[in-house]
Amino acid sequence: MIPTVKATISLGLIPSPDIPGIPKQGDDYSKLLAYSLYFYEAQRSGFLPKNNRVSWRHNSALDDGYYRGVNLTGGYYDAGDYVKFTLPLSWVLSLISWGAIEWFKGYELSNQTEYLREMVKWGTDWLIAAHPEPNHLCVQVGSSHLDNTYWGPDTNIPYPRPTYDINSTLHGTDVAAEAAAAFASSAILFRDFFNDTAYASILISHAINVYTFAENKTLQLSSKAIPGTFGYSTSTYTDKLVYGAIWLYKATNQTQYLDKAINYYNQFQLQDSLRIMSWDDHTGACNILFAQIYFRESRKNYTIWSGETERYLDTIMTNKSNCSLTNGGLLWCKGDSESASIPISLYGAFGFFMYSSYASTIEKANYYKNFASSQIDYLFGSNPMKMFYVVAVHPNSPKNPHHAGAHGGTNVGNMNDPPETMHSLYGAVVGGPNMNDSYHDSRADIVQSEVALDYNSAFQGIMAYYVINTYVPPSILDRPIKPTNSKPKISKPTNSNPVISNSSLSQHQKIVIIIVSLIVFLSLLISATIVYNKHKFCVRNNRNTSENFEHYEK
Repeated sequence: MIPTVKATISLGLIPSPDIPGIPKQGDDYSKLLAYSLYFYEAQRSGFLPKNNRVSWRHNSALDDGYYRGVNLTGGYYDAGDYVKFTLPLSWVLSLISWGAIEWFKGYELSNQTEYLREMVKWGTDWLIAAHPEPNHLCVQVGSSHLDNTYWGPDTNIPYPRPTYDINSTLHGTDVAAEAAAAFASSAILFRDFFNDTAYASILISHAINVYTFAENKTLQLSSKAIPGTFGYSTSTYTDKLVYGAIWLYKATNQTQYLDKAINYYNQFQLQDSLRIMSWDDHTGACNILFAQIYFRESRKNYTIWSGETERYLDTIMTNKSNCSLTNGGLLWCKGDSESASIPISLYGAFGFFMYSSYASTIEKANYYKNFASSQIDYLFGSNPMKMFYVVAVHPNSPKNPHHAGAHGGTNVGNMNDPPETMHSLYGAVVGGPNMNDSYHDSRADIVQSEVALDYNSAFQGIMAYYVINTYVPPSILDRPIKPTNSKPKISKPTNSNPVISNSSLSQHQKIVIIIVSLIVFLSLLISATIVYNKHKFCVRNNRNTSENFEHYEK
């Protein structure tokens, strides 16, 4: 049971700004969860609602899709620019929904449920509009080439803003299957947590149609259908077909989709993939989802999928894949981390935290939690640069994120004009350091300082997880909690029985929690003894006691 009163967690954050929804009091993980939701508001395109909290964001791109006969206003700008992409947005919506389904209590405890609902719906409303027909899906709005020639606010976005789509002629398996996962996962969130069955039904209908479209045409990547113009190119569509089918099964409970997922997994031999889970490769996410499903449904199949998942996770951690640790302790995966190291680390941490509750042993669960915690410690300053890789929330936060709207400048040839960022991009996760743990806080360094929708997707779910797991009994709330900056030691599994580690609790708090637990246990034991003695007394004095009780009395 989670107490209703929170502990005050101090990560050294700067005071919260006077923005609705950003907590002034409470633990810092709740604040960071709120900041992440604020960042997504800062990425909004289209007509902004009256409750818009981002003063420097304006109504923008109001005729997107118009010349193609489709209303594509709204949605989210992908990064520090003004292009909108269906593929990474779909991955973001599925990951945010997955984290919320698993750790919804974190949003409740932080009073962020309404902001979560608005954040997801802003994306799914646009995704619905981008799927006007069963065999038609818009995948990009705006030209990446033209957009890169502009640096300035959203009031002067360059035109034209072309629309690119896939259809019966130009097919893209990866983005269609990805969209199906987004529709299905968010449908579960709206149906089971927001009690909006009508909207969930619409989302499920789109999920079924776009997934049918994904697998019923010639299987190919979207980048092949739209060569030279598409901003995101995935490595393969195979994992997306599995991922989409899994979420359709979870949303509809129709076994045909689970069968499809397993058949595709085996057909494409995904068990051989050891890449870190990300927007480009979902194999790790699929392993975890299979284990979660069978954890509740089939002990035999759970054993199979937990074994597969743990083989995958253990390989990632023990440097037997393309992943290893930098000297500073950051998970670094060759081929992925070079373009955005912190988000890759966060994807890994998300997976380890997500699976830990379904691990085959407590020992494994602790092992995965400790590893994931070490990555969050790195994010929060336990790194050689002492950087807190979330913008505008800490004295050591990056000061110069690569974001045209937040910067306030208009000189595309000199992004240091002006030198200071005019608007605070609260809560944005940056790309992060290189493999030598070095970070240059330069606005022009698009690899290290850029922000993007997918960079925050795993971070937000992890913060909800941390909110839940940093609640402590009210009896110790009179003492501030100051987690140490030391990095937890990560060791290989042994045959011992480790104690679950929580880097957010002090030794004093752990002792108090143990004492409280012992008191509760002793109270229950005493109560049980009293009840038993009373019962025994009544039995002795009852003349109609059965022969079994007479024998017991003798």
